[in-house]
Amino acid sequence: MSVLSALAHAALAAPPPATLKLSACELEHPLRLAAFAAECGSLSVPEDPAHPEGRHIGLAIARVAAISRRKQPDPLFVLAGGPGQSAREFYTTVAGAFARILRERDIVLVDQRGTGGSNRLDCAEGDDFTGRATQAEVVAATRQCLAALKPRADVAFYTTSLAVTDLERVRAALGYERINLYGASYGTRVAQQYLRHYPGRTRSVILDGVVPVELALGFTSALDAERSLGDILARCRGEEACRGRFGDPVKDYRAVRRALSEGVALVSVPDPSTGLSRQVEFSSDSLAAVLRLGSYSADYAALLPLMLHAGADNDFGPLAAQYLLVQRSVVDALAGGMHNSVVCAEDVPFFDRSTVDSARLALATTYLGTSQLDGLQTICGIWPRGPVDADLHAPLESAVPALLLSGSDDPVTSPAFADEALRSFAQGLSLVLEGFGHGQLTAPCVDRLMEQFVASASTALLDASCIRKASPLPFFTSLNGPPP
Repeated sequence: MSVLSALAHAALAAPPPATLKLSACELEHPLRLAAFAAECGSLSVPEDPAHPEGRHIGLAIARVAAISRRKQPDPLFVLAGGPGQSAREFYTTVAGAFARILRERDIVLVDQRGTGGSNRLDCAEGDDFTGRATQAEVVAATRQCLAALKPRADVAFYTTSLAVTDLERVRAALGYERINLYGASYGTRVAQQYLRHYPGRTRSVILDGVVPVELALGFTSALDAERSLGDILARCRGEEACRGRFGDPVKDYRAVRRALSEGVALVSVPDPSTGLSRQVEFSSDSLAAVLRLGSYSADYAALLPLMLHAGADNDFGPLAAQYLLVQRSVVDALAGGMHNSVVCAEDVPFFDRSTVDSARLALATTYLGTSQLDGLQTICGIWPRGPVDADLHAPLESAVPALLLSGSDDPVTSPAFADEALRSFAQGLSLVLEGFGHGQLTAPCVDRLMEQFVASASTALLDASCIRKASPLPFFTSLNGPPP
């Protein structure tokens, strides 16, 4: 569907209130590390709102009840990233960060259409597939995925614009007058579009790993990832223990890239799931997956100089083991089909072709190169385009109080993105945590800041001095961990 045809969807009346029955349930961590008591239910919504008589899908919803018996009336809705991550699953991995807010407020989790329990749109291939496949293989896999999903989904109707309407349906069904929003990464786009369309229903918003509304995300990703890795390695070089152990880690990085450019390394490593020995063909594309996802978290980034140093000595075992780990975690966490439905409607069509073409030389020098961009463009040449609000990438002006969180070493949404988004908010505050990556929920003191912000719905009196004391995990100088 074209952007112009989406105008009809934008003109639809607000969805009528629906009833939603919740019953006791448990939310379980994906690795079964923890379980959380909640109330769960499903809200039936039309896949295509313009044709409510057609196919319906069930939105999987969970509410974690506030601890206080005299709880506040406005809950926190948690919006996951990806695109393609389940909000319910995301919450189980970071629940501790919301514990302070949970004392006084319900937390509501809605698996966005196409994710988790809301008619999840899975493709067989993993996140790094477009980086290692030929164009013919990408075309074949995309068509195979579409054919597999066709019996149960029209993939065009899984965009942000429709997800925002779903959120409003859930709010109304649960009877909340106003809500607070926390959005992570792609979830920041959903949050901003919701408050654009329903400002009177939005009390406050936290944007963590900010995607500015005017940005079509994707074609600069390789440059952003390279910048982040450079910052991480420079931080190692600036720390005495890390520098003393590895010297200049950039030399190791270049040596590993050079070695893998000459051929694939065959490595035998224990499988992270079974412990059984497994032979891995570790390539430049495998390295790219490790570096990109390893840069997301300051804890994982602490391992990068050590693994690169081993690779420079022709020991690719640590890198290969990490590759198996991150590959599996991404495949399990993200619904690839839903990801395609979002980026192929909301990002790729808005790329400026001349800008992309002029950036190719710079992209080619990065560890991600141009293969992921090329693969994404190939997928989106086949994937159906869904409805997009006419104002999705329009400038946003909001009086809703907003707290923006960024990590200085974020490989996906740099602090510059938050600076751009901050212009949208008359009552906004942007905070950058030095040395941290993508998503600040688990950083020291962030849970207190979020609780204080949501309690007051104001940035005016927020004391953010504690973030200056926050520091990332020190770099590992051996497999035993950081130096004492």
